[in-house]
Parts: sequence; C-alpha cells; structure tokens
Amino acid sequence: MINIERKTKETDIQISLDLYGTGKSEISTGVGFLDHMLESFSKHSLIDLNVHCKGDTHIDDHHSVEDIGIAIGHALKKEIYPVSKVERFGSCAIVMDEACVECDLDLSNRPFLVYEVDIEGKVGDFDVELVEEFFRAVCFNAGLTTHIIMKRGKNKHHIIEAAFKSLAVALRRATTANERTGVPSTKGVL
Repeated sequence: MINIERKTKETDIQISLDLYGTGKSEISTGVGFLDHMLESFSKHSLIDLNVHCKGDTHIDDHHSVEDIGIAIGHALKKEIYPVSKVERFGSCAIVMDEACVECDLDLSNRPFLVYEVDIEGKVGDFDVELVEEFFRAVCFNAGLTTHIIMKRGKNKHHIIEAAFKSLAVALRRATTANERTGVPSTKGVL
C-alpha cells in the first residue's frame, strides 16, 4: 500500500493505493462525478484506492481533478516501477450501451497521452474537458504511454465512464504477473 499526500494552496489530498488489491475504494473528492469515475476505476482495475480531497471547488473543479490525477500518478509510479515480471502492455475496449472507448497502454516509464475523445460541455455540473486533464496528470506522473480513443458514442456519461473503465482494465492487464518476462524490454530496463 502506497500513501501519497499532496498539499497546495488549492488542494489538500490524501491517497492510498494498492495495485494488487481487490477493487475496494473509499472516495471523497468534493466532485461527485469524479467520485463515481474513481469508484468504477478502482472496481475494474482491482486497485484498492482511497482518495480524500479538500479543494477550492467554490472556484471550479479543475484544481481538484488535476491534482488528484497527479497524486494517483505518483502512487502508481511507486507501485509499478521498476517494471519486472509483468505483461507490460495492456489493452481494453469497453462498451456502455451505444458508447465504446478503447485504451491501449505501455508501462514504458516514458509518459505520453493520446486522447481522442470528442465531447464537449458538461455531465451534470462536471466540465468534460477535465477528463483529459485527469488522464494527462495520471499518465505523465505514472510514466505511462496511454492511448484513449473513442470508437463511438453519444451519451457523455457513458463515453467518460467507458474511458475510465478501459484504462482500469488495460492497466490491470499490463500489470498482470508473468514470471517469464523478467524485465520486459530489450533494453534491460524500463
């Protein structure tokens, strides 16, 4: 179990994360839609995740969403690296009714994000542009090369939830133990 604290003038965050958990979560971010997405992420990744955030949501949700992503990314980095005896690559397409979003990732320790999810506006009070900010913060702080691509969809809630779930399952698959891989790179290190 990794514990991360992040305090800024804008947020006060405590996170605990167990990469090889059972999908239990305790989430309280002050951003209701993000709570729902993180609970879903935890359940489908099988990562035990506790997130508590007090942020300046009286301004908007941006600082909380991004800083939570940064903190989760830091925790994942501590749990994943150095990469050894795991699959390294993970992929998953998740369908939710009319929506389908695919995530392909590499535990490369070279952060990169391709995010092709063409949605605008809000889900309830939540600005959907913050989803990309969250994923960027996670991937760049965890050292993940990640491609999240919307294949189809109309309902923004379904599309975003499919994105979170596809990242969850792809990460679970990439971190699956495989004794035969050793360090899964021809370079000998990741």
